[in-house]
Amino acid sequence: MSKRFFLVTIILAALKLVLPFLLHHPAFGLHRDEFLYYEQGQHLDLGYLENPPLVGLLASISSLFGGSFFWIKFWPALFGALTFVVVAQMIRVMGGGLYALLVAGLGMIFTAYLRVHFLFQPNFLEIFFWTLAAFFLVLFLNTRHNKYLYLVSASLALGWWSKYSVLFFITALVLSLLFTHHRKLFTRLEFWKAIGLGLLITLPNILWQYTHNWPLYHHMGELRETQLRHINRANFIKEQILYLIPVLFVWMGGLIWYLRQKNYKVMGLLYLFVIALLMLGSGKGYYALGVYPMLLAGGAVWVEGASRRRSWLRYANVALILILALPFVPVLMPMQKPAAMAVFNQKYGLEDLGLLRWEDQQQHPLQQDFADMIGWKELAQKSERTFLQLPDHMKSSTIVYCRNYGQAGALRYYAKDPDFRSRIICDNGTFLLWIPDSLTFDHLLFVGRHMPEKDDEVFQHFSKVTLIDSVNNPLSRQHGDKIILFQQADTLASKLAREGLAEMKSVFGR
Repeated sequence: MSKRFFLVTIILAALKLVLPFLLHHPAFGLHRDEFLYYEQGQHLDLGYLENPPLVGLLASISSLFGGSFFWIKFWPALFGALTFVVVAQMIRVMGGGLYALLVAGLGMIFTAYLRVHFLFQPNFLEIFFWTLAAFFLVLFLNTRHNKYLYLVSASLALGWWSKYSVLFFITALVLSLLFTHHRKLFTRLEFWKAIGLGLLITLPNILWQYTHNWPLYHHMGELRETQLRHINRANFIKEQILYLIPVLFVWMGGLIWYLRQKNYKVMGLLYLFVIALLMLGSGKGYYALGVYPMLLAGGAVWVEGASRRRSWLRYANVALILILALPFVPVLMPMQKPAAMAVFNQKYGLEDLGLLRWEDQQQHPLQQDFADMIGWKELAQKSERTFLQLPDHMKSSTIVYCRNYGQAGALRYYAKDPDFRSRIICDNGTFLLWIPDSLTFDHLLFVGRHMPEKDDEVFQHFSKVTLIDSVNNPLSRQHGDKIILFQQADTLASKLAREGLAEMKSVFGR
């Protein structure tokens, strides 16, 4: 690798690392899901009900540094930069030079990855390990050295520890090998040894899944009943185009380039099978983002070769990418205050592009991700203030119950009083497993969207109910979340709560 190639790689990687921090407006805080993953870091385990434990391990490291906004956001930004470094190495291995590096760098910096690599969610790990596996696959295709089979398998195993959707990649890879001359790998002992290595690496989490009655299966069922039931294939395809539209010609060129090369045909088929499997499985559009870096690498090499004797075309390609990318930057990152962003969205017709449609399939003033970054601190401060204003004899017998993990995670993250923090419970997701079995209470501070219904039996055993406050920010996805004080529980309330929680935990072998 030349010094110039190395230097440009470092410069572009550094830009990818710092740019999200420069574009982020401080009015926006952590995302709903980030509170959950950060809290997982305070309860290290070999698995969680929603996801594998690697992101929780990173969260625990962030907490050692104080758990600030920067240290939580550091990981997706870092792995975003590392993903580009892997793409750069893939370009080098496939014969690409500085121009290919620049084109791929622009694609990694100014597309949907700008947002994804600023969200502390398992997606940034998934994208990295999918890309790493693709890189080692390219090395194997070029050299036929068995060590790269083991590295592909290890990368995918670490992908399992990051996000279970790696199963789509693994299945697509198997199908791609079967549909090419590389099917002969299935007759080689080294191939099966590599698979054995991957299984060995994933075994601790698989055993955790087994001892907890396969939470992955339950979680996928919940997703199908809630978020995934609104997914349709037309929107999925549209999202594939929109996510990387500034470099559409690059990754599509990369796909065709792969398919036309005998040695790399498996890479093109890998992409097609991933897309097909995600569509059949009603996956969300962003589930496919892990498979595009390898297309950007191949596409950048193709673009460089196609424009080798046409310098004007090279300038035109870069100009086109920037012209298409820059208008999307304010859409991808929360650069303005929420109210100003809502005006911007309306002015430039983002609703018509479907960018303001939430999981409820309704249009809203802000993108769902951004609406999920405001309102949490208000909710947490109002809840803690309500608790601290209670008489001391009430505090000692009060629990703080949150309906969803976002509310519970936000309250625990922003809490300043240790006693208040220790009383926060939630039966949504993995928070359920962290509730003590010996739960008792006389009073309950409820945090949720709606007043509990009459069939929610525990709440019918209090003699006094007072609506205290709610989230007032109309642009927040938390708008309307309520803080309700339930006082003077009878003798059945705690018993019913313990029995209900025990039944819920039993589903997961607890």
